[in-house]
Amino acid sequence: MKPLFWVGLIVLILGIASFVVAIPQRETHGVEVGDASVGVTTKSSQKVSPVIGGLLCAVGAVLMVAGARKRA
Repeated sequence: MKPLFWVGLIVLILGIASFVVAIPQRETHGVEVGDASVGVTTKSSQKVSPVIGGLLCAVGAVLMVAGARKRA
């Protein structure tokens, strides 16, 4: 198949996954005094905005159609 179709399929899958899968994020805060250090690590997960997920799905679908129609 055509490369543009495969790129569109990958973008579409990423768009669908962005609605379900949260992106983990880790932050480390700390204080260092001399040789001693005290720190706290916080972990959180955030999902991508639904607007971005919808945009990825739409772009993926357009790329798939363009890849399928090219040289048809």
